[in-house]
Amino acid sequence: MRKERLSPLGSMGILIGIYLAVVFLVPRPDVLKPEAWRLLGLFASTIAGLILQPIAGGALVLIAMTLSTVLGGLTIQKALSGYSDPVVWLVLSAFFISNALLKTGLARRIALVFVRMFGRTSLGVCYALGFTDLVLAAIIPSSGARSGGVVLPIARSVAEIYGSKPGETASRLGSFLMVGVYQSICVVSATLLTAQASNALAARMSAQFLHYPITWSSWFQAGIVPGLVSLAIVPWFVYRLHPPSVRETPEAAGFARSELAAMGAMKRDELIVCGVFISVCGLWVFSKLDASVPALLGSGVLLVSGVLEWKELMADRIAWDVFIWYGGLFEMARALGEAGVSQAFAAGVSSSLAGFGVVTLFTVTLLVYFYSHYGFASITAHTLALFPAFCTVLLSRGVPVGLAAFSLACFGNLCAALTNYGTTPAPMFFAQGYVSFGAWWRIGFLTSLLTLLVWGTVGFGWWKMIGIW
Repeated sequence: MRKERLSPLGSMGILIGIYLAVVFLVPRPDVLKPEAWRLLGLFASTIAGLILQPIAGGALVLIAMTLSTVLGGLTIQKALSGYSDPVVWLVLSAFFISNALLKTGLARRIALVFVRMFGRTSLGVCYALGFTDLVLAAIIPSSGARSGGVVLPIARSVAEIYGSKPGETASRLGSFLMVGVYQSICVVSATLLTAQASNALAARMSAQFLHYPITWSSWFQAGIVPGLVSLAIVPWFVYRLHPPSVRETPEAAGFARSELAAMGAMKRDELIVCGVFISVCGLWVFSKLDASVPALLGSGVLLVSGVLEWKELMADRIAWDVFIWYGGLFEMARALGEAGVSQAFAAGVSSSLAGFGVVTLFTVTLLVYFYSHYGFASITAHTLALFPAFCTVLLSRGVPVGLAAFSLACFGNLCAALTNYGTTPAPMFFAQGYVSFGAWWRIGFLTSLLTLLVWGTVGFGWWKMIGIW
């Protein structure tokens, strides 16, 4: 099923309409100044722009930041101050290190090792690629880079070994691998702070709006138990829902073994990247440095050693595009919080749900937050649009701050598994042509019930044990 896109002019017209509707049609609370309401309209139209994409995301945010000084009451210094935030540099540096993992072949080597170890069955191949994604997520903040550059090509290669191609032979193996591995990737994105670019944004907003700091180490501690349980259950669940006709895959392990033999022993650059990978993760866990510092140090080592060249980093348009829109949107979201918009939203929602108990309110809020992702094509857009306001709603009714912050941060990734456009890897896997639109959505919805159950029981129980709430 091909989704027709609006023309750039039509999309821009919608964005202007959203701004005008918010500013002139939605009643402004008396506690908010007119410029705060105009900033909200600008922010809402920018989030919609990230979904419709009339122009590149970085360009759109750059325009919005400029307009915020004209319409939203911000000074230009304030509008640009997001680029001085360490979290923006953490994400940029992580992209640089991920380039080295892909360039040297270390990321592919890790994937092949997992397939060689566990790939003797079709379910084992799915597990191997899911855990490959988990390992790489410790340093690569782009699920698209991990899956598109490493995981997806290997999944496609294994499927084709067994003659499974889009069409009549898709059900042999490829159809299961595409949807099973994608579901695993969404679980991984919720498990580690560095698994998804928007996770660092959620962590920073938690500190900014909730005064509840989330570090790489604390997210790892919170996510690893429900994440591992989900990674163990979800592929098996998809296997039962959407079974392949090929169950035994000894050739997959043989393929991995031959590919590793062709790669030979680890070379100098791979060893350096491996050392940087381990060192950066170790500093994140055991040092008190801001998370951006180890990432910047690791990038520096890769540049000095010659593993990466500066011209390569300058040519990484994806990393710099993320840098531009990330810093700009973060500052706009922070300015909205400082203007009292999130608090006003929370007060309105809380008054409308005054008859609900805390448990009911918490459950309803999480479900609305989760399933509203049917309307989003980006985890980042979802997080920016809803995370601060929904957190404020939960806190206003007495939900523990740690439970609120981690629930929304993690569930914001899990919900990307619902559709074939929920996050960057979704269209990559769906476009392979192995899985029908209906099957993808059916499996996404049914798997969402399982992941909600796991994270709502195992996850919340684990968070209680380690003192998050």
